[in-house]
Amino acid sequence: MSRRSGYDPGVPCWVDLASTDVPGSTRFYGELFGWQADMVDDPQAGGYGMFLHDGKKVAGVGPARNGRPVSLWNTYVATDDIAALAARVKDAGGTVVAEPMEIFDEGSMTVFQAPDGSFACGWQAAAHPGAELVNEPGAFCWNELYTRDVPAAERFYAQVFGWTARTSDMGGMPYTEWLAGETSVAGMMAMPEQAPAELPSFWLTYFAVEDLDAALRSAEDVGVNVLVGVTEAPPGRFAQLIDPQGAAFGVIQLNETA
Repeated sequence: MSRRSGYDPGVPCWVDLASTDVPGSTRFYGELFGWQADMVDDPQAGGYGMFLHDGKKVAGVGPARNGRPVSLWNTYVATDDIAALAARVKDAGGTVVAEPMEIFDEGSMTVFQAPDGSFACGWQAAAHPGAELVNEPGAFCWNELYTRDVPAAERFYAQVFGWTARTSDMGGMPYTEWLAGETSVAGMMAMPEQAPAELPSFWLTYFAVEDLDAALRSAEDVGVNVLVGVTEAPPGRFAQLIDPQGAAFGVIQLNETA
């Protein structure tokens, strides 16, 4: 099993869902992935909770903030110095939306917007290292940036996280893998032409499933919309979906697990 007790700097370590309907989201993902919701019993937590799979923390969930009309998944990248990360964001031309803050005794986080318009988060772990289970059915396994400005995103994320971009042809279109050292940790591609003009750059989270066809049948039964149908790719067959609260995410049947 792909269990984790910590993450190297520059590696995506956590995802959470900002939802317009937290009870609806917990029902949906519970039925789709078999997750259990463990909500934090503290008013200061603002209605935040954890999704558990086989008793392991795999993602977070909480109410959408700042009047956002739809739900969305957030990507967190590990760092060993949250203040230095926020400084690099500013130096690279990004905007720090939420200055570094301590989250109880769990760790410290910051939220920022890159020059291409995408939002992401940094996480410096303390008691909470991040996802305790990754890269296997029921857990997140990949994070992919869809951007309206590939050069700007490439410069920014390389400077902030120390990533190296490796671009290759994938089915006739350029696809970039982000490397932390020698390890591929995330992906990036240009926003598809068919995407709505008002859709900003965003990070998409993929969750591994054991059987993609069965997962799609289950998702359709509980109210999902299909954004991109079943597609073949070197890592495995995947699809992109929109949950009943409007959050986009991917599901993939991995050829291999790590």
